[in-house]
Amino acid sequence: MGKTEFHLVAYTNLWDTSAPDTAIVAALAEALEPRRFRAVLAALGKPVKKVKASAKLLGGTEGSVEAELSHLDADSSATMREVLRELDRQRRRLLLAIDEAQVLAKEEHSGFAHALRAALDVRKDRVNVVFAGSFETTLRDMSARSSEPFYNWAPLEPFPLLGDEFVAFTIDLMNSLARNNLTLVEGKRAFEELHRTPEFFARFVERFMLYQTQGAEAALKNTKETVFSDAHFQKQRSGANPADRAVLTLVAIGDSDLHSVAGLARLSSLLGKPATPNTAGHALRRLQDSNEATRLGLGRYRIEDEAYGEWIRQQTAAALRAL
Repeated sequence: MGKTEFHLVAYTNLWDTSAPDTAIVAALAEALEPRRFRAVLAALGKPVKKVKASAKLLGGTEGSVEAELSHLDADSSATMREVLRELDRQRRRLLLAIDEAQVLAKEEHSGFAHALRAALDVRKDRVNVVFAGSFETTLRDMSARSSEPFYNWAPLEPFPLLGDEFVAFTIDLMNSLARNNLTLVEGKRAFEELHRTPEFFARFVERFMLYQTQGAEAALKNTKETVFSDAHFQKQRSGANPADRAVLTLVAIGDSDLHSVAGLARLSSLLGKPATPNTAGHALRRLQDSNEATRLGLGRYRIEDEAYGEWIRQQTAAALRAL
């Protein structure tokens, strides 16, 4: 609480962008007042009239900061430094929140990531930063590997998961708008069957709101069919290495102690040929590198996409019963 009262806030999500440097610079620029943004453009030698910006910044012109900054000739790191210099002149601290920050760990973004860290290091008394992301392994590597720009830069803390209070709040809000009410019992059941995933539960609520007369059971059935999609997951699984598929199958049921004698026996059974510790080790490394699996601790892994994990459990149920 108080983040917007006492902070300037810059937020961006790097999930669906090929230019995270531009996205971050645009988020920073949008935290500026119009005259401050003009000062940035002037310092970069870019006339304001040639750069469209959001209505928030330049009083109603069309376009977006991010789209137009991508056309600037200036190096993105230089643009970022200039924007931060203008932000330094503000009275309030800056809160910079970067969602799906693991994108910065890609080699092609290394130069900008190093520049970003350098710029933030000298502003620790003026800038608060939150990196968030969906892939825990990559985020851990960002701060754990000495070769990474953000090595040993900040602690990694898991966000607390939403639970029954979230379900109750959502149902109370929905029932205040709906003609046909959803009970808390129905909501909790849906949340559990959707693996306590807020995104899936939101889809369930939306489906229920649109087709209230069909009831909660129909909304849940439709949501499951949507989020546990055969076509997408089948393509993902069929293109995987056989050892990777077998390891994911075992991880999906929580059986990820794959280097034990019993674990290797189960892996061999799924592969149809003898598996060695190297078979399991190489597969686990590939799955972590592709953000399909996360290491929780010694001999403990989980599938990042819970919907994919559930689909694997459903598809391989017969094979798993035979182990």
